[in-house]
Amino acid sequence: MNLERRISLRLDRAILADILIPANCRHKGAHSIYDTDSALRILSIFLNSNDEEEEEEHRSREDIDGGYYEQSSLLKVSNLLDSYLAEIALDSNSTSTKFIALVELLPDHASNDGLPISDVATDLTIEVGASSYALHKFPLVSWSGRIRKLLLEAKDSKPTRVNLEGMPGGSEAFELAAKFCYGAHVELDLSNVAMLHCAAHYLEMTEEFSDKNLVLRTEVFLKESVGPSIANSITVLRHCEKLLPAAEEVDLIDRIIAKIVNNACKEQVAAGLLDLEQSSALDPTNWWGKALAALSSDLFQRVIKAMKAKGLRKETITRILMNYAQSSVQGGLSSEEQTLANQKIVVETVAGLLPTQRRKCDAPIAFLSGLLKTATMVSASAICRASLERRIGLRLDRAILADILIPANCRHKGAHSIYDTDSALRIFSIFLNSNDEEEEEEHRSREDIDGGYYEQSSLLKVSNLLDSYLAEIALDSNSTPAKFIALAELLPDHARAANDGLYRAIDIFLKVHPNLKDSERYRLCKSVNCQRLSQEACSHAAQNERLPVQMAVQVLYFEQIRLRNAIDGGHHDRFFFVSQRSGSGAGSAAVSPRDCYASVRRENRELKLEVARMRMRLTDLEKDHVSMKKELVRANPTNKLMRSLAKKLSKMSAFFRMRELKPFGAKRAAASDARLLFQRRSHSIS
Repeated sequence: MNLERRISLRLDRAILADILIPANCRHKGAHSIYDTDSALRILSIFLNSNDEEEEEEHRSREDIDGGYYEQSSLLKVSNLLDSYLAEIALDSNSTSTKFIALVELLPDHASNDGLPISDVATDLTIEVGASSYALHKFPLVSWSGRIRKLLLEAKDSKPTRVNLEGMPGGSEAFELAAKFCYGAHVELDLSNVAMLHCAAHYLEMTEEFSDKNLVLRTEVFLKESVGPSIANSITVLRHCEKLLPAAEEVDLIDRIIAKIVNNACKEQVAAGLLDLEQSSALDPTNWWGKALAALSSDLFQRVIKAMKAKGLRKETITRILMNYAQSSVQGGLSSEEQTLANQKIVVETVAGLLPTQRRKCDAPIAFLSGLLKTATMVSASAICRASLERRIGLRLDRAILADILIPANCRHKGAHSIYDTDSALRIFSIFLNSNDEEEEEEHRSREDIDGGYYEQSSLLKVSNLLDSYLAEIALDSNSTPAKFIALAELLPDHARAANDGLYRAIDIFLKVHPNLKDSERYRLCKSVNCQRLSQEACSHAAQNERLPVQMAVQVLYFEQIRLRNAIDGGHHDRFFFVSQRSGSGAGSAAVSPRDCYASVRRENRELKLEVARMRMRLTDLEKDHVSMKKELVRANPTNKLMRSLAKKLSKMSAFFRMRELKPFGAKRAAASDARLLFQRRSHSIS
């Protein structure tokens, strides 16, 4: 009984758990879960307490606060009783008699369905922005230190108006805080905890002024319901964006970011120990990284920088950045200007947050290409574009044509090219000139393992890529010869195994730009090494009227040498010509024996096919010769024209038979065959 009395004297400060007294379960038979008799006595003592100490305390409070202490306490206890009734109502063994006794215990004026209290005159007006609230001093000053100080510092002896300028969360936050002061139940959730936390700090609702005040309530919720979950932390952080700078002043943003980063690192460690990189933690449909895309650019940068400082995996950071870029760029805004401005911020943010520039552990080149295309379109900063170009250039051997087809900025007036060739030129130059320490170390390690062919293999891939790019931009009538030539002459001679792709691109450019000067046509074709053209390309070039005369002569000359080597059956001259390049000797020593040997084997196969085709044609000619001879004899032996034709065919047949009888390597026969073949070939392409 003594304990019940002590509890009742401070019942206005109790919570529901304090009065949920379990019933004695040792009695036989059905019984209630809670001891409702004890609760009834506690509430009755609170209502009927009129001892001297209480009366003295009430009188002192009435003198100071205008007589509202008792009313405030009743409101708190009425809310507490309502919660208690809701709890015991779930007990099927509770009796209706005791339930009704508890319901009828409090007087009518103890209920509070809203603000302000209906049967007590208000004495204080609170202004929050454009809203005004007629309230009571006592419940507010009992919980809020700020309102208490403002009233004490007021010039008037009895101030009736307080302006809460700069209230975090505005009128919405104040209404919830005021209800809390009046004892009403305020439900904390992810959408309002940040707002109430900032409002509670602003109103100074700390334990100094009342136990279990609003600051403590929000702290407990943040610790128990927000902190352990990355997704919940991101949700609360997103709501903090509307509460700046108050959220910064109470250190709420930094605390939430630290929680997000720590939990992400713990998740990474757990995934590494259990080998669960593809577990539900990284499930694409339920991944916390997607929620980061909803943050503002400033908060997103702070989270990523904190993750990088904490040592989160680069792959995870890259994945977050990719998701952020895709989500943000695709999200449409009301106007085109706002969309472009938003995309510019996103691209510059992502480009600045990408992990260290290495060939490994970097973003996919298709993603980098997409960023660069967007950066060009929205006129992003030069630093942003240069960073993306460097990242693409360092991994250019893994790119495809679509990755380097960067559209030109079409917002500039006047005629312009379809593609940004300046950007492509910088990307290819970065690939060729990249010689930082990381690359050198990687190349050395690969040379030790792969025999030094890593760099050559990359060059061959990039040369094919460049030839495809040249063929694409050659179709653009607005592309200038100067930029095309700069790209065509960019790679060293040894970078290409064959020049067919380059020749094809130049031929397309000449076809699309028929009005080029002779000097420009000559300089274009000068970049082609005729010795590295295939037989089909040489045949096409020899008959190509768009080429300058100098190149046509070169093609015929090297074709003659090729045929002579084919007839002689040797390739000793081949190595001499391959090692030279007309006009420039740059890079000649870089041709590896492996590449040269592969080229020789390829040409051997081509020559064997050519010899087989010649033999088949020879057989067909001999058959035609025999049939024509028989017809001539039958028709008219005296016909001079026919006799002359038959005579020539006989000589041709004798020549071919004599050629088959002679050794293939005979010097004189080889020379005569070479002359004959060259004459036939020259005649066929002239």
